[in-house]
Amino acid sequence: MAAAAGSGWAAVCEKFRTARTLSAVESRKDPETEPYRSKYSARALLQEVKQLLSAAEEGGEARLVAVRRAVLEYELGVNHTDTEELSAGEEHLQRCTQLLEPHRLSPDCVSLYIQAQNNLGILWSERDEIKTAQTYLESAEALYNQYMKEDGNPPLDPSEHFMSEEEKLTDQERSKRFEKAYTHTLYYLAQVYQHLEMIEKAAQYCHTTLKRQLEYCGYYPVEWALNAATLSQYYLSKQCFMESRHCLAAASVIFSQAGQVPSAEDNETEQDQQDLRQRKAEIARCWIKYCLNLLQSARKLLEDNIGELDPDRQLELKAQRKKEEDEKEKGRKKAVLFGTSDICDSVLAMEEKVSSVYPLDFQEAREIFLVGQNYVREAKEFFQVDGYVTDHIEIVQDHSALFKVLAFFEEDYERRCKMHKRRIDMLEPIYADLNPQYYLLISRQLQFELADTYYEMMDLKVAIGNRLEELDSHTIKKINSLAQLAIKYYELFLDSLRNPDKVFPEELEEDVLRPAMVAKFHIARLYGKLITSDSKKQLENMQTSLEYYTFLVDYCEKYPNAVRAVETELELSKEMVGLLPTRMERLRAKLCPFI
Repeated sequence: MAAAAGSGWAAVCEKFRTARTLSAVESRKDPETEPYRSKYSARALLQEVKQLLSAAEEGGEARLVAVRRAVLEYELGVNHTDTEELSAGEEHLQRCTQLLEPHRLSPDCVSLYIQAQNNLGILWSERDEIKTAQTYLESAEALYNQYMKEDGNPPLDPSEHFMSEEEKLTDQERSKRFEKAYTHTLYYLAQVYQHLEMIEKAAQYCHTTLKRQLEYCGYYPVEWALNAATLSQYYLSKQCFMESRHCLAAASVIFSQAGQVPSAEDNETEQDQQDLRQRKAEIARCWIKYCLNLLQSARKLLEDNIGELDPDRQLELKAQRKKEEDEKEKGRKKAVLFGTSDICDSVLAMEEKVSSVYPLDFQEAREIFLVGQNYVREAKEFFQVDGYVTDHIEIVQDHSALFKVLAFFEEDYERRCKMHKRRIDMLEPIYADLNPQYYLLISRQLQFELADTYYEMMDLKVAIGNRLEELDSHTIKKINSLAQLAIKYYELFLDSLRNPDKVFPEELEEDVLRPAMVAKFHIARLYGKLITSDSKKQLENMQTSLEYYTFLVDYCEKYPNAVRAVETELELSKEMVGLLPTRMERLRAKLCPFI
């Protein structure tokens, strides 16, 4: 009789195992025409097991019966959720937690209960009921912490309730599976907090999840690397450059585990190769942002009130850095390190390729710039203009921004000018090929950046000219040429704001208010910088300059809310509106005998 009962139980366990194999393995091979074929077969087997269990366990120990039934309810809940039958899935998962409730902290129930809570959290997330999802996931988190505090021994895996004694898992395997379930809890909580815009908490949970995935070897390299690279951008927004660099270095190291970008001879499909190249390029773009943000933040620390490098501030920061950095790095590193010792070594080697401290001179800035520029090349290999117009242009704009911020650290005006010329050479061809009808926003960005770059070059040429005893014709020609090109692009930008009837807006939208006002102000200043020996032409330029300054003053009088956006420019414009008419009168007086 006992043997018959034993063989009956063995048959139940076999059916349960087959159902799980159908769901986890065979379902991946289902045809597109029947995507849930294996899931439905697994469901039928689970229902059979449920009936056999009822018959086999009559008179059995109530608790054992309840736990086994809970396992089946859990499997059926996941099965229905997988086949997009959320209501049925919820019912089964709720039955599972109800059956386990009295024993949820016991070693044979805790893992199953946490996994049921996780799946209820996912289910409610899919319904966009994020607060409800949060409740279930936080409950799972609290249960894990309570169990580890009160017991801490590796609990049974749900699958063990349908295994013979000889098949039961080792404590090591039990612990690994239990920790994996808890890692899933943290992973889903990170997403929930992101949805609820609890950004700092989401980042903390994401970081913990990534650390645990490495610790328990439960990750896919490409997915892990992308999540780490994304987390780096959060740290970047907080100006935590050491943490950001660590995430990116770890992302690059773990991504390399996915193999080198495969060749056509490998088994991966063309689409797999394409996806891998794209992910690699996306991580490269995160590195570009890191280098650019580090350089730009250093510039903000070092610049004086006219945007030039402040030597006193530079010396002060160099002295301060030596004292602070060593201790600060030791303390913060403990909190952010990823992975086992072999991974750590690779990550640290990767980190050594680029600094995480503010560059304080040209040489330090150049080293960061070169790293960023290498990643620009890498990103552009995939994001080519043919097929990825927007992405390609954004990468080129970042490359231009790297040159712009490097130029800040360069003391030699001629070399600085050449850096800005590199920006022109990369931006102008892209702008020329762009159709503003389809890419209006990008077109405006390029117009304004080109105008600004020419404007900066013109200022540098004027500064170089001021060091000469007398301006030569070549320098004058260069200054005028750069000024005219800056005016051209500022005017193109302003024209893009006109309506179809070519009328400039009465009131500017908030997103274009400052750029439009700065464009007007710079055009006014540029006309004032044009060098001519023709007094009539000079008078015309002054008149045009006055008109642009007057526009800015009149606009701010009419729309007082605009003042905050252009306080400095407005103050200077008012001054020029007061001064220019007097200067023009003097010039007219000189011209009178000849008119």
